[in-house]
Amino acid sequence: MDAAPRIARIIAAEINASPAQVSAAAELLDGGATVPFVARYRKEVTGGLDDTQLRNLSERLAYLREMEARRAAILNSVREQGKLTDDLARAIAGAETKAALEDIYLPFKPKRRTKAMIARENGLEPLLRAIQDDRAADPKALAQGYVTEAVADAKAALDGARDILVEELSENAALLGALREFMRAEAFIAAKLVAGKEQAGAKFSDYFDHREKWADIPGHRALAILRAAKEEVVTIDISPDPETGAARAEGIVVRAIGRLGELPGDQWLRQVAGWCWRVRLSNTMYIDLLTELRKRAHDEAIRVFGRNLKDLLLAAPAGAKATIGLDPGIRTGVKVAVVDATGKLVDTATIYPFQPKNDLRGAEATLLALIARHGADLIAIGNGTASRETERLVGEVLKHLPKGVKQPTRVVVSEAGASVYSASELAAKEFPDLDVSLRGAVSIARRLQDPLAELVKVPPESIGVGQYQHDVDQRQLAKTLEAVVEDAVNAVGVDLNTASAPLLAHVAGLGPSLAQSIVTHRDAEGAFRSRAALKKVAGLGPRAFEQCAGFLRIREGDEPLDASAVHPEAYGVARRIVTACGRDIRAIMGDGAALKSVRAEDFVDAHFGLPTIRDILAELEKPGRDPRPGFVTASFADGVEEITDLKPGMSLEGTVTNVAAFGAFVDIGVHQDGLVHISQLADRFVKDPNEVVKVGDVVKVRVTEVDVPRKRIGLTMRKDGGGAEARTGSGAGREQPGKGTRQAKGASASPGGKGADHGSFGAALMDAMRKR
Repeated sequence: MDAAPRIARIIAAEINASPAQVSAAAELLDGGATVPFVARYRKEVTGGLDDTQLRNLSERLAYLREMEARRAAILNSVREQGKLTDDLARAIAGAETKAALEDIYLPFKPKRRTKAMIARENGLEPLLRAIQDDRAADPKALAQGYVTEAVADAKAALDGARDILVEELSENAALLGALREFMRAEAFIAAKLVAGKEQAGAKFSDYFDHREKWADIPGHRALAILRAAKEEVVTIDISPDPETGAARAEGIVVRAIGRLGELPGDQWLRQVAGWCWRVRLSNTMYIDLLTELRKRAHDEAIRVFGRNLKDLLLAAPAGAKATIGLDPGIRTGVKVAVVDATGKLVDTATIYPFQPKNDLRGAEATLLALIARHGADLIAIGNGTASRETERLVGEVLKHLPKGVKQPTRVVVSEAGASVYSASELAAKEFPDLDVSLRGAVSIARRLQDPLAELVKVPPESIGVGQYQHDVDQRQLAKTLEAVVEDAVNAVGVDLNTASAPLLAHVAGLGPSLAQSIVTHRDAEGAFRSRAALKKVAGLGPRAFEQCAGFLRIREGDEPLDASAVHPEAYGVARRIVTACGRDIRAIMGDGAALKSVRAEDFVDAHFGLPTIRDILAELEKPGRDPRPGFVTASFADGVEEITDLKPGMSLEGTVTNVAAFGAFVDIGVHQDGLVHISQLADRFVKDPNEVVKVGDVVKVRVTEVDVPRKRIGLTMRKDGGGAEARTGSGAGREQPGKGTRQAKGASASPGGKGADHGSFGAALMDAMRKR
């Protein structure tokens, strides 16, 4: 039986599409098309599936195809054993998940020698059948007839019969399914402190004695408990309520045996059912539910990371302006890098305004000279150690600018991942003669100009917007984050003549090798004058050109349409539209009034449908438009530079650095993010924090509580100033326990931020607030 129609029906229901749409998209993806290309340029074929639907389709397609392959393998294995019946074949064909398939296959799966096998070899299976058939007989009396040299006594015989029944129950697909559903609904997860680990596991103190419904536990809390268990601070138990749930679970096992009364055989069977639950099936359920919980938590954490990464990548660019990047430091000095409007490094310096040198005058003189010499429009200040001190220094410098020198705008920029980039092979290749510490300042300057173009050079997991990313499935995390980067890059579009190889590598249809070939060709032959010239790049064939061309932009080239998102394959219809307007193409591009008289329906033909024509019209109206928002910055309050400067009731402005299931973290300029608990995000019920905020948003907050020893800051965005639930000790602090540390500058960076483990939102292992 062809599994493709079934797979198409399943996916169609999941992504709110038709099976025909799914089949069409699957055919394109199987043929090598990329998700961005299909989403943008094959709307007629897929019925307008967007990139999110296509990503879900691609992921589910892989899972379901693997499941169909496994289904076929199981059918073949059972058939070869000569045990395939019509009922069994129907059961295998009807299994909807991999777990259900494996449950059915359990009795037929090759296994090592078990106690049940030994019992059967010793001739004890007839004893079990005798007990089942004659419930009135005393099992002990029946067992006497099965005592042999291999079976010492009646008890040993009954134990063997029990082992056979327990194995049969443990391989009963219907029973396993029923128990699993019962446990999903009724089980509790409990964490208990391991004796003597109070001090070593202090950061997990919220979970020393914790119990809640398995079905309700949020992913971030599950990951915290899982990490505590991994570090042997707590033990985990997943079981039903001991007073009522255990008896109900045993009842489910009893029902799998059959209707039991009070006869001797019934009582023995009931005892075996209870023993089976306590000794075997409860452990099976524990493992199954722990696995499910881990996957559920991992999936949630990966979704959070992906969503935050997307918001960060699509943050507003400051634009092509001369920028000074400052990587703050105390003992090692503040590293300074100046880049021109194109991002080219033009100057560097190191200043020492803080201890031990305290060369304040020298630092101010250097900055004044660099601002004047390079006509700086922006000053990007990294938000790490000594950030506020450096910002204050810049403020003083700007006060002393001579008349006639324009005053640059100072902006605090997240430096997460800057040190990872600085020490990378890519940075070494880009700046072979530049000190590692200065490379970080270059990255800080460039990420203000264009966050997307610069952040693609940093491994996504090092950007610091994740939730326990080092605990989750790394392969799935990498796959998801790569998809997020790819979609963001292609949504914005890439300037073919200025883009770096790392940025080009994320364009649909390219990759690292072709991206480098493009840069090599550009360096040797000069700027590309047209998209068509891409075909001269070594190794870039028709398929790659089809996939990438629409996402690459050429400003002031030979072909005006090359500056837009109109695909070269549609240039003919675009020119027909222009001709109909009676204007030159360069004159009409960007003239919305002239295009309003055009009816999209008049240009539909056999090759291009209405969605494509409408997209072309939109591009002609605003060619090469950037989907990212306008550039705004947060203004940190003067005199509020350390956590000790904060007082409840203060109103401040800050930037959202991370969004979690339980709230949002906000940088308010004190080297320590504050937490706006989900209950404090708005004057209404908020189910998902992303309904209200996203990474990069500038928000106004009010301080509700400051816990200096634990480095926790409670914030509210509610107009009423927040209630008791805003306080870190009454909700927010329960979400992520512990307190971590940030490595000093120059320390070896771990994948998770600037020398830190961002497993729990920042430079800490599991702190409720991110340590800066």
